[in-house]
Amino acid sequence: MPDAVVIGAGPNGLVAANLLADAGWTVEVLEEQDEPGGAVRSDRGVHPDYVNDLCSSFYPLAVASPVLAALALHEHGLVWSHAPRVLAHPLTDGRCALLERGVAGTAAGLEAFGTGDGAAWQRLCALWDRVGGDLLDALFTPFPPLRATARLAARVRGAGGLRLARMLLLPVRRLGDEEFSGEAGRLLLAGNALHADLVPEAAGSGGFGWLMSMLGQTYGFPVPAGGAQTLTAALVRRLQRRGGVLRCGERVDEIVVRSGRAVAVRTAIGEVVPARRAVLADVSVPALYGRLVDARHLPGRVLADLRRFQWDFATFKVDWALGGPVPWTAGDAATAGTVHLADGRDELTRFAAQIATGRVPDRPFALFGQMTTADATRSPAGTESAWAYTHVPHRIRGDAGEDGITGSWNQGEQEMMADRLEAQVERFAPGFRSRIRARRILAPPTLEATDANLRGGAVNGGTAALHQELVFRPLPGLGRPETPVTGLYLASAGAHPGGGVHGAPGANAAHAALRARSPSGALSRAQRVLGRREAQVQDPAERAW
Repeated sequence: MPDAVVIGAGPNGLVAANLLADAGWTVEVLEEQDEPGGAVRSDRGVHPDYVNDLCSSFYPLAVASPVLAALALHEHGLVWSHAPRVLAHPLTDGRCALLERGVAGTAAGLEAFGTGDGAAWQRLCALWDRVGGDLLDALFTPFPPLRATARLAARVRGAGGLRLARMLLLPVRRLGDEEFSGEAGRLLLAGNALHADLVPEAAGSGGFGWLMSMLGQTYGFPVPAGGAQTLTAALVRRLQRRGGVLRCGERVDEIVVRSGRAVAVRTAIGEVVPARRAVLADVSVPALYGRLVDARHLPGRVLADLRRFQWDFATFKVDWALGGPVPWTAGDAATAGTVHLADGRDELTRFAAQIATGRVPDRPFALFGQMTTADATRSPAGTESAWAYTHVPHRIRGDAGEDGITGSWNQGEQEMMADRLEAQVERFAPGFRSRIRARRILAPPTLEATDANLRGGAVNGGTAALHQELVFRPLPGLGRPETPVTGLYLASAGAHPGGGVHGAPGANAAHAALRARSPSGALSRAQRVLGRREAQVQDPAERAW
């Protein structure tokens, strides 16, 4: 009988399993898919000569994460690779905002767009140098992050702390207006905010846009050499060297609860896998509380709050094998790993408004990845392994374009949306389509089939908006890894601090399990907050176990 069962072999599940194994626990990881990794996987499915990442590709949070740093994954085969430039945001007139590897280079480029903008960028970087470490500590530790907050308060006392708090809460449009006179600095902040589902006018989007921009400036937007799968492979290799067991193709259908405690999981084929000390779930919040745990084991308020859970935007992605480099009108964009495609902030706002009203955007904001530019091993010399993704509504009420896309996502609609995404790239890189050797379409249902946590193509485990962050993530009163069921811990991006490949939800869940009392111990923190669960009536299978 293993000490712990981990459901899901995404990065958070694998981080949790590694930390438990480091502590001497026996661990068994059950993964529904035929291979581990979740949203951190790669293959040659587009073209045999090209490596394409299925979902995520660039990992600034992974490099910044003290959780992953402590695992020393470089000792298990992980090597990071960087493009010459971090990020480009070209405009249709040929100008281009650039995030360089060095502060001085970025500042010089911004100065060309607006007098004083270079100095403004350097001030934002100086603020990051002062408080960034404490902010990251707060981000990567369970809520509330008392020690990190205390250190941060000591650094920015009085009015300085209030100014920082105000800046973090600003909409990114307002922050850009306050800090920059030219378009480039404003675009860097606003485009980075849309790496989550934070639109230019949303409260808190300024803080997130600044955070992502500073991560890029400090750590770059690196990629794993050889493909995203090498990051997963390093986590798996490390776990197995410590005696952990990984079983793929094993769907978990139920978490077995007895006397208020998680004691086992039941797989789709009916196998009961016991857990002596803990069950850690790297699954979405609705899957945990709406499917895996029977409702009779949960307080009524959890089920009521679950109905208010909000996903982040749905995602539509296309992978390409290109026969040559992307023919950008703004030549500097060719040297960046990540490229943002929208012709100014107003186009970003227009895109976000179309999603908010349930319409498929006609000019979709695209995040474009030039993977061979970032890692020469991804495709033959002179070619490019590339991808782009955009967002669409979960519930489509209409099409802002002329194709009549309804959200059925049949083959015809997938092709139409992929063509629309390619047309957006063509606006900034005329002739792009002539370079395409092959493409693969990953519509929202395809992404979900690849990884059940990506519900409808939502890639961040739930919205990053303030009403579902901090003490509200994933649900009010459940702002920590502990759940209302003793011995059961949420270890996915649905938990604080949310999406991104950094391992914090998995690490927080593992540490919570290690801190917990023996199986006969007291109620969990979540149970104390939420009150005792409703009376349980166990089924015969549970009693037999």
